[in-house]
Amino acid sequence: MNKLTQALIFSAALATTGLVAAADTVMVGGQSMFPTKDIVDNAVNSADHTTLVTAVKAAGLVDTLKGKGPFTVFAPTNAAFAKLPAGTVDSLVKPENKPTLTKILTYHVVAGKYDFNALASAIQQHAGMAELPTVSGGKLMFMMNGAHNIQVKDESGNVASISTYDVYQSNGVINVIDTVLIPK
Repeated sequence: MNKLTQALIFSAALATTGLVAAADTVMVGGQSMFPTKDIVDNAVNSADHTTLVTAVKAAGLVDTLKGKGPFTVFAPTNAAFAKLPAGTVDSLVKPENKPTLTKILTYHVVAGKYDFNALASAIQQHAGMAELPTVSGGKLMFMMNGAHNIQVKDESGNVASISTYDVYQSNGVINVIDTVLIPK
C-alpha cells in the first residue's frame, strides 16, 4: 500500500469517527459552528453574538439552552442589538430587568427544529405566511421574501431577515437574524 492510499484511508477513518469537521459545519462570527455542540457552546465562539451571549447569561438561560431541545433560536447579531435605542441593552441586563430580558430572549426561541426547508414548507402550507409559537408564549410570523430568503415578523411589527440559515446544533438549529424581535 503506497503512502497516498494510506493517507486517503486515514482521512476517511477520521471523517467517519467525527474527528474532522462535518460538511454541514457553518461559519458564524468568524468561527465554525459544530453540529456536535449545543446552542450555547457554539454561540459563545461567535464574534457576531457576544451581546446575545451576555444577555443569555444575564437572563439565566444558559442551562435551558444547553438542554435536550430541540430548539430553534433566531439569533440576533450584535448589529441587531445596536439598532435598539441607546442604553436599551445596558438596561435590560440589569438584575432588576431579568423578567423582561428573559421574555425577549425566549421570544426568539421556538420549540422544534426549523431549518430553511421546514420554514419554507410551513410558509407554503399556510398560503404564504406561517405562524409559530415561541417559548415565551408569543407568536412569530414567517414569510418568503424572494425564492431563498425568509423574513420573520414579530407581534410589534418589526421584521427581521434571516441572514444565515441552518446552523445545526446537537440540540436544535440556529438561524441568524438582523433585527431583535420584540414581544407584544
